[in-house]
Amino acid sequence: MSNEQTPHGTDTTDTGTHRSGFVALVGRPNVGKSTLTNALVGDKVAITSSKPQTTRRAIRGIVTRPDAQIVLVDTPGVHRPRTLLGERLNDLVRETLAEVDVVCFCLPADQKLGPGDRFIAEDLAELRRGRRGPRVIAVVTKTDLVSRDAVAEHLVAVSEMLECDDIVPISAVQGTQVDVLLDVIAQNLPAGPPLYPDDQLTEESRDDRIAELIREAALEGVRDELPHSIAVVVEEVVEVDPDGDPFAHVEPGKGRLTVRASLFVERDSQKGIIIGRGGSRLKEVGSQARAGINELVGRKVHLDLRVKVAKDWQRDPKQLGRLGF
Repeated sequence: MSNEQTPHGTDTTDTGTHRSGFVALVGRPNVGKSTLTNALVGDKVAITSSKPQTTRRAIRGIVTRPDAQIVLVDTPGVHRPRTLLGERLNDLVRETLAEVDVVCFCLPADQKLGPGDRFIAEDLAELRRGRRGPRVIAVVTKTDLVSRDAVAEHLVAVSEMLECDDIVPISAVQGTQVDVLLDVIAQNLPAGPPLYPDDQLTEESRDDRIAELIREAALEGVRDELPHSIAVVVEEVVEVDPDGDPFAHVEPGKGRLTVRASLFVERDSQKGIIIGRGGSRLKEVGSQARAGINELVGRKVHLDLRVKVAKDWQRDPKQLGRLGF
């Protein structure tokens, strides 16, 4: 994943050199990593939710500047796993940290440092003991939610807990210091050419982004235990005849774009919650998801959404594989 790594401690601030590399955003669940990813990219490449552990894959957002190309990897929140899915998500974070050039460790200003933060800090310290360890930027997020004095106290606490190369307070929601963070990230990257085309914003496939938009819509307004049980698979995206003839030949872009997707839960009772009385909840999910999908593909789509039960899929290796984990 990474370019040839600059040994830790080497000066990387030569402004005449183009820089590129991979940057992992890590932290406990619900610390604002996905919101920050979208703010840095300037577009929605990662779904966001008030529910913790929303991110399940290492999502790459790409920021291209004249002086640097920054490939952001938004990782799942590190947590104490209670399922096989949780174990795999934590393993994904550790694998990502070992391969990137820079780590942005996100620590929300409105929450005291806790055991989860110290666990990640210890992992980073272990990585940095090796000559090729990543450079580390502590990012104090959600500064808009607390006073300046509270931010200052949090910055001191973070600096005492973690040995890092830089520390930057930001508010991704308000856009405060986002540009400063981009500058700091770029300065810490190794020299190298662009890794992706200038106009590419993400490495996520269209179908993966569609699935995530559906899951984002399904996450809103559900019970606390349900979000972790929701998975979405896009079965197909096809052009169909606008008059409904299943045998008609349809030229690309001339028909009606239909997205067929399955929304999986773990129990029949959860299926009822997602569908709602008379299908009302599922209609809301479809309407919200369709708006995002329309914007993503640049045209109106028909969303055919089915809810299915995959019993205890978070703990079943075979079903995790079928669902892409």
